[in-house]
Amino acid sequence: SSAMLAEAIHSVADVSNQALLLLGGRRARRDPTPDHPFGHGRERYFWSFVVALVLFFVGAAFAIYEGIEKVRHPHEIDGAGVAAVILVAGILLESWSLRTAVVEARPYRGNQSWWQFVLRSRNPELPVVLLEDVGAMAGLVLALAAIGLAEVTGEPRWDGVGTISIGLLLGSIAIVLAREMHSLLIGESADEANLVAISSAVSSASGVLELVHLRTQHLGPEQILVGARVIVDPALDTAGVAATIDNVERLVKTAVPSAHPIYVEVASGHDRTS
Repeated sequence: SSAMLAEAIHSVADVSNQALLLLGGRRARRDPTPDHPFGHGRERYFWSFVVALVLFFVGAAFAIYEGIEKVRHPHEIDGAGVAAVILVAGILLESWSLRTAVVEARPYRGNQSWWQFVLRSRNPELPVVLLEDVGAMAGLVLALAAIGLAEVTGEPRWDGVGTISIGLLLGSIAIVLAREMHSLLIGESADEANLVAISSAVSSASGVLELVHLRTQHLGPEQILVGARVIVDPALDTAGVAATIDNVERLVKTAVPSAHPIYVEVASGHDRTS
């Protein structure tokens, strides 16, 4: 069965992808260097992007190719009963894996829909694992349906159609992942909740009259670069301004522990440009 083969390749790709995610997590923990003074947090985004490429080229491309070959040159499926039993067992095991991923991701999802969570999460591993598990579950169901239709109708081309469907599914998931990881690699701002918390912390600092602008960027899932331009009380002397800046940094760090480094620039009352 070409559908069975496609799912086998998909499983191999999934195992490889988990190894890549572990590699990314390990490399991201390296200390900052002169060449990378902000650390290596984006390693996790890079290796998650590689996961998307592996899923596309190894999983999707292979499945589509095999499916087309099966449609063009159909042949009877050997051991359809055994394949069905294996696929049912795979569905049961994958259900447990998907449930575990959902439980792990739920605290981070908040009030977002699952789709919004996948597109907006700054943590790359959870969306990757969720989409991979959903794709694996759907792929197993498609393979089982394809083999069943081929056996019931006596038309082995259904096996090829199922394989192509698996390839298109994997390709779609890979494109979504690649798009999101590409955005994170370029640099995404903090999410709305953290932006509000940082803005409130800056504005509440004693001596700050106005927050002129705020810029944030994720240097990694647990590291947010913060740049703020503020107008301070003109009555403050140099020591007072320095104390105000220190206070702003402390309040921001308290509000959002992942905020570091934090840069605060003091603007004059007439300078409100960004």
